[in-house]
Amino acid sequence: MENPKSVNRGLDLPMPLYPDERAAAAPAERLAKLRILLAEIAGHNAFYTRKLQGLDTEIPHLDWFRENVPFTTKQELIDDQSAHPPFGSNLTYPIARYSHFAQTNGTTGQPLRWLDTPENWSWLVGNWRRVLEESGVTGNDRVFYAFSFGPFIGFWLAFEAAVQMGCLAIPGAGIRSGARLRQILDCGATVLLCTPTYAIRLGETAIEEGVDMSSSKIRRIVVAGEPGGSIKSTQSRIEQLWPGARALDHHGLTECGPVTYACPARERVLHVMESSYFAEIVDPSTGAPARRGELILTTLGRLGSPVIRYRSGDLVGRAASDRCECGTFDLALEGGILARTDDMIVVRGVNLFPSAIEEIVRSAGGVAEYRVEVHTERGLTELTIHLEPSGDDGALAHRLEQALHNAFALRIPVKLVERGSLPRFEMKAQRWLRV
Repeated sequence: MENPKSVNRGLDLPMPLYPDERAAAAPAERLAKLRILLAEIAGHNAFYTRKLQGLDTEIPHLDWFRENVPFTTKQELIDDQSAHPPFGSNLTYPIARYSHFAQTNGTTGQPLRWLDTPENWSWLVGNWRRVLEESGVTGNDRVFYAFSFGPFIGFWLAFEAAVQMGCLAIPGAGIRSGARLRQILDCGATVLLCTPTYAIRLGETAIEEGVDMSSSKIRRIVVAGEPGGSIKSTQSRIEQLWPGARALDHHGLTECGPVTYACPARERVLHVMESSYFAEIVDPSTGAPARRGELILTTLGRLGSPVIRYRSGDLVGRAASDRCECGTFDLALEGGILARTDDMIVVRGVNLFPSAIEEIVRSAGGVAEYRVEVHTERGLTELTIHLEPSGDDGALAHRLEQALHNAFALRIPVKLVERGSLPRFEMKAQRWLRV
């Protein structure tokens, strides 16, 4: 049989690579992009020129890059912006080249301002397009954005990506949950973008206001901003409230852009877009390579305001196989974003992460909302969970206390509160409070 790769068919075009060939070529492509990045910023980007002084921008090989290039931390960027206000010195070009402004929400510290050139922006939008495409979104979809548009970068990128794809993009800013829900139904929206918490809130609003969800055409719910999209019980709750829809996770950072997309073949697996990011996983304590640890990212196409070996703070686990069932060799993260390095709380010698608590709470069923209070008793950190039930279940608190004890061998008090007494969240949920 004739080998299709050996036939040019009269076209001056390279023959497409097969999956195994693409995987073999990927390291060389990443190395080439890293060299371009370092050559572009050398002597121009003041922040990285100082930080990488004396390093060979040619980068002999990827292992050399890992072993010789230092990490970048968020605190370094914050300190740089304080020292060089208002935008810091991590800018490769004159300020007149920049056209887009964004800002982090400051949930883990002082907000960061971020600038992008038109070229940067196009690269970022392209990455968001891939998130949507891998989630099964097409130009025929009507995409509803259930959030208020502020300076957070993800909203604007997601909106522009859908417009470029030919979707009908429907902004849902400035209206209450009930009105948003009716707009979703009236406009025949087929895709919903929001946080996992807000997807649940909209579904529960339908129950509270007697809205018949059988007419909903939503078939994909792309969530981000919290780890809930890769938590089984949270994903199941979203899909229960939105019949016929599939909830798909995604994550990104203002400092990096859209980083991962949901695996189309496996539940609760995220793939890093390795054509756009050089990704590593390291032990958070030692910085040594690890299969389970902190995700380190280098932006390969954001030349105007890059991050290099950036400590994302996201804890992840690498899948056992390099090639996924969906056919890609993009780095697969089992369970998505497992936790944040700065979210861990030690309670009587047990390491607890908010995502682990959410898995247990949502699995209990009958939970409308919850809040975790962190307090100190006799020098020890303790937790109390305040639970707002969605129905009349007198055994809910006891059942959840038992489930928490079974999971963590800890006795964590659970207190029921009145319906409607806990806050609802449109953006990232703030459920953990120190009192």
